Amino acid sequence: MTSDQIKEHLKQVKYPGFSRDIVSFGLVRSAGFADGTAKVALALTTSDPQTPLQLKAEVDRCLRAIPGVRETIIEIAVAPAKAAPGGAAAGGNLAGGSTAPKTIRHAIAIASGKGGVGKSTFAVNLACGLAQLLEAQGRPGRIGLMDCDIYGPSVPLMMGLGGRPEVEGEGAEAMLVPMERYGVKVMSMGFLVDDNTPVVWRGPMIMKTVQQFVQNVKWGELDVLLIDLPPGTGDAQLSLVQTLPLDGAVIVTTPQAAATNVARKGGLMFQKVNVPLLGVAENMSYFIDPAGKQHALFGSGGGIATAERLGTTLLGQVPLLPEIRAGGDAGTPVVVEDPGSAAAGVFRDIGNSLLATLAKPTKPRV
Repeated sequence: MTSDQIKEHLKQVKYPGFSRDIVSFGLVRSAGFADGTAKVALALTTSDPQTPLQLKAEVDRCLRAIPGVRETIIEIAVAPAKAAPGGAAAGGNLAGGSTAPKTIRHAIAIASGKGGVGKSTFAVNLACGLAQLLEAQGRPGRIGLMDCDIYGPSVPLMMGLGGRPEVEGEGAEAMLVPMERYGVKVMSMGFLVDDNTPVVWRGPMIMKTVQQFVQNVKWGELDVLLIDLPPGTGDAQLSLVQTLPLDGAVIVTTPQAAATNVARKGGLMFQKVNVPLLGVAENMSYFIDPAGKQHALFGSGGGIATAERLGTTLLGQVPLLPEIRAGGDAGTPVVVEDPGSAAAGVFRDIGNSLLATLAKPTKPRV
């Protein structure tokens, strides 16, 4: 029996308080089998002494149900979770275990796989569109945007924000307070480094920063937190899915094959770690000239083809318009600058679709 086969069985074991399994959370450090004995090593970060005991019992039960397994050896390394203000465990600010408060109802990753497809522009306008929709429902200030593009953070520019975030508390209890504009709470690496300072970090530093953005930012009560991910399927993406239980991911692509092929791989990465795909958004779908004629500058059909290959839906097609680019450069997204425009309507339609999907009961993730 191989390590992968044992891990496949361990996907039946859910982390206490979540519908996600311990394998997709990245908690299984090693697994092996020899002479009728299955040996598994787990690594946890928790302040609840009952969690390791509960997991050990569940893992033991799962392993003993495998034909050929007579004995089990289960090793669990536990790192204490840092306490946040109010006594909640680190991470409780977003989505803790069964006893921690969940102040953020839904967390959605905005990903692309490939750079240059306008993912951050899409995330910014979607966040502002969602804020407008919730404000109309009497729920202002309940959208968050976490910019995890560590190397090239552009969200501050597009949101017209600058300066440094405030810090509440001291020492181990210090929490960053996100900046807010257009009804959206924002946290970005761009607030923490100078414009002329490049971020030259290896993977572990990126993972640590993503974890801090999740655990040490005072997001408060939010209906939706959008996480703008950097391109690729590397450290930032894996760190996020291991730190924060995502409700789903939206894949952004442009129509041409050079983008859709990579976007599909990004979608497959989320499926592999048990994160549902909420849909595909096709950006820069077409250009409309002054005569009103549409031009498919980057080809056509890529978005719907990608959605079909990933088994999800096409959320919408965002046109290639100078107003969208200009709004991002000026710090006034088109959804805010011209809320009655066709482009703004597309972003709000996508936002409405996502809110409707999130409101539906979901099946347990297996």
